[in-house]
Amino acid sequence: MSDTIRQKQLALRNRGAKRGTILGVGLVIALAALTACSGSDAGTAAQTTAPAESGAPSSLPPSAVPSAVPSELPEPSAAATVDPAKVTCEYRKDDSGSPAKFVGFPPKKPTKAALKAKTMTMRTNHGDIVIELTPYTPCTVNSFAFLASKKYFDNTVCHRLVTAETNGLDLLQCGDPQAKGDGENATDGTGGPGYLFPDENLGPQYVRGVVFMAQGGDAANSNGSQFAISFSNENAQLPAAYTPFGVVVKGMEIVDKIVAGGVNTAPDGIDITSDEGGSNAPKIPVKIKTVVVR
Repeated sequence: MSDTIRQKQLALRNRGAKRGTILGVGLVIALAALTACSGSDAGTAAQTTAPAESGAPSSLPPSAVPSAVPSELPEPSAAATVDPAKVTCEYRKDDSGSPAKFVGFPPKKPTKAALKAKTMTMRTNHGDIVIELTPYTPCTVNSFAFLASKKYFDNTVCHRLVTAETNGLDLLQCGDPQAKGDGENATDGTGGPGYLFPDENLGPQYVRGVVFMAQGGDAANSNGSQFAISFSNENAQLPAAYTPFGVVVKGMEIVDKIVAGGVNTAPDGIDITSDEGGSNAPKIPVKIKTVVVR
């Protein structure tokens, strides 16, 4: 799954830092501190759940997968609630030097098609993964609709898999157009669309089935194209710093199969993940044939 903010913050980061890493090495180390501090920038953190003692991820049974976004992604606070039709989105150039597959900027005003979109379907080599979209992330959905229309995600891979046993969280990460997803490519997790946009709908926990944007833990408001699927409740420990934009309503069994296949690291067994790029990949390759937003 692999590893972006206002211009002042970008200036403080290494020019080659990961665009989409939710869990770089530094964040793994700092996670306990983040979740323990009640006054963090991300707001009140959820109670940390201890990793499962067995080798299997501590996930809910498939029958417990949420069936609708509103039931698992509650409405944001009144201050955060927006009228999607009146939103003007801010998409700014990513000048960090990270690898980019630039296909243009999305329109600042969400299109009618994006506003009406109910689902985002990932057509993979294992079958369809259908994500029901929340109405509280109009700029995020607008971005995905734009990129999908440009075939941006076609023939890309889900490049990163971390589990409670390997990294303390349970996430499958996708959306890096240049990633190889073999656990050996040092730049996996650094790619993006060449633009960044602010966070939305912060607050809901990242429980099983929730899909959210990936960005560096200290890189607020720097979303690109990478996103993560939570496959257990371990991720409720994450601070509310990542935009949750939907819930998987079909295809969680595909994610579970990928997870059961295990994590692929470099041949020498060394974890290549660092602040400069690289990621542990799923042993079972996940190829995204295309993404459909409608």
